[in-house]
Amino acid sequence: MVSPTPMLIAGGVAVAVIAVYAAYRKGRADGIERAQRDQSRQAHDAATEREPPVDVGDRVSLGIKEFNSHHSGERVAVCKKEGFVIFVDDVPDGAAVGDVIDAEIVDFGRDRNSAEAQYVG
Repeated sequence: MVSPTPMLIAGGVAVAVIAVYAAYRKGRADGIERAQRDQSRQAHDAATEREPPVDVGDRVSLGIKEFNSHHSGERVAVCKKEGFVIFVDDVPDGAAVGDVIDAEIVDFGRDRNSAEAQYVG
């Protein structure tokens, strides 16, 4: 009969290898998430330091990048001009990502790193 000791050792080694691999994968995922957060923070800081490419009252044509929910619960189009984020209110329900719309800039975010606009066509 075979001694159970070699089988226990082999099982322990297998468990250890799996645990090390899982820790490696988690560490890589954490590193990727950390890099994405760092990149987002750098973009935010750069946007805060530069002058916005628009002024209040400007009418601009913008491509819709995505839709978000406004704090009021309304749908808001997220657009960009030269990398500067502009949130557009009152976009028609039929509008879709990729559509080009006209909007008037009405205000800036607290740090002037984004703007709010009103749909005009």
